[in-house]
Amino acid sequence: MNQRYIKTISVFLSVLICVCTPCLVSAVSLNQQSDFYIDPAYDLSQREEISAILQRITSNAYFYVDKDWWEGLDEDTRSKTEDSLDFLEQKFKNKIYPILTSTFGPEDKPGIDRDERITILIHPMAEKAGGYFRNVDGYPRVLAPTSNEREMVYLNSQHINDSKAPALLAHEFTHLITFNQKEKIRGVEEEIWLNEARAEYSPTLLGYDDEYKGSNLEKRVKIFLENPSDSITEWSGSEADYGALNLFTQYLVEQYGVEILVDSLKSKEVGIKSLNEALKKNGFAEDFSQIFTNWTITVLANDCFLGEKYCYKNKNLKNLRVTPSLNFLPLTGKSNLGVTQSAKNWSGNWFKFIGGKGALKIVFIGNPQNLFKIPYLSKDISEEYSLNFFQLNENQQGEILVPKFGTEIASVIIIPTIQTKISGFLNPEPVFPFFWEASTIAPEEKEEPVSKYLEKPISQMSKYEILAKISEIEALLNQLKEQLQKITAVEEISCQKFERDLYYGMTNNPEVSCLQKFLKNQRPEIYPEGLVTGNFLTLTEAAVKRYQALKGITPVSGYFGPLTRAVANQ
Repeated sequence: MNQRYIKTISVFLSVLICVCTPCLVSAVSLNQQSDFYIDPAYDLSQREEISAILQRITSNAYFYVDKDWWEGLDEDTRSKTEDSLDFLEQKFKNKIYPILTSTFGPEDKPGIDRDERITILIHPMAEKAGGYFRNVDGYPRVLAPTSNEREMVYLNSQHINDSKAPALLAHEFTHLITFNQKEKIRGVEEEIWLNEARAEYSPTLLGYDDEYKGSNLEKRVKIFLENPSDSITEWSGSEADYGALNLFTQYLVEQYGVEILVDSLKSKEVGIKSLNEALKKNGFAEDFSQIFTNWTITVLANDCFLGEKYCYKNKNLKNLRVTPSLNFLPLTGKSNLGVTQSAKNWSGNWFKFIGGKGALKIVFIGNPQNLFKIPYLSKDISEEYSLNFFQLNENQQGEILVPKFGTEIASVIIIPTIQTKISGFLNPEPVFPFFWEASTIAPEEKEEPVSKYLEKPISQMSKYEILAKISEIEALLNQLKEQLQKITAVEEISCQKFERDLYYGMTNNPEVSCLQKFLKNQRPEIYPEGLVTGNFLTLTEAAVKRYQALKGITPVSGYFGPLTRAVANQ
């Protein structure tokens, strides 16, 4: 159900209840028993409801424990758990609650239950789960039948005696704050990955990661190094998701301050757009794309001598480095290696080339429907890096030539990333292919004029090799014909009417070409460049903004959406 609708009805019902009856909190006392709905996907026994006993009451929280679990503890374990609850109670009261609310803002208070305290419910879950948060608890049962009608979070009883318990509580409490700041106050739902990013950083903000051994950060680093190419924006709740996202968020806050997380939380925008808004508000020239690219360089080199943007400042992360995929080229003569890879938006990929001698040539061919960024690092024999970037054409193709490879240059690492999609991330996200080809030419040899489709000159091929190559080329021609037919069919699109929304980042799109022709035929100052490329990039976005301003269309966003289309179609 639409969250804005839920919010409106919730406010109406809260007012109605307060008018009809006094809005008083029911008296509660220690050892009181209450029933709760829980998430069966997390509960160890897949239960939907449990009875729980109130074990602690502080100025800002109730601590409930699952009755069945509590009564099943032996005397020693229960005594140890009592001590853990005392410890957690004090940490929440004196550190977690005041620091997180002063940084990110408060939870909904007094909230739907008209109580200043939040509820913390502890019950058994699968071991890998630290806890969870349900936004349905913040709405009345008339709209959400399984709502507990409380501001509350859930913790895994299996970790209650763990040193990381305060960090787990901080993580889930941050979700409760986000729910209020985004859904309740601003009527928008934060994208899951950024919601998790703030929650992942909270233990660090509170100092719980300062002692590295046994910390949440140590756990995330280990996960990240095992799965460094996990997309930070796709969210399935896997351990790999937490690893990559945590390390990116650590870098973001180190370089740009926690204000970026705070201001993006208090924005009506969500996800990448809210971060870009916060970066601009705080006076930074870099956007999310540039920061992500710099991060992929940092987790490879982590070298402040390369530049202050390319290293972690946290002493616990100073030795963090991913291991790139290794590609070895023969040490003598010419060599050639070509590989097709695939990746998702906003995932890091690292490919290292060693071996060979002479000039290293790397050709990159990407999908024209995607935007790629490809930094590459050359490491010389003294172990020092130098940084450069591929220059890609509009078809997302480009090449580099690194001289003195194998003599003065010991290795080259390329870092291709796809940075096309900026909102609406789902699980799972699609993967997109790309191709790279690496070759070396020994300095004493001259490159023979051999077609890139042939491994050696035709004069050196046997009869059977020639026949096999003919069959291969014929198959390739058939594929090219099919692709040409698809492209031709798409290019026949009519420019008489705009049927779809067009926006920044679209490439090689015939409808964008129609838009560019339309803008070109307006006043000269609307689109002075007059380029018809099919790529909706900076110049086209600026032209759309000028057209929107001319026609009095608000907001002047550069997004060619329904309102702008309607005006243009007239």
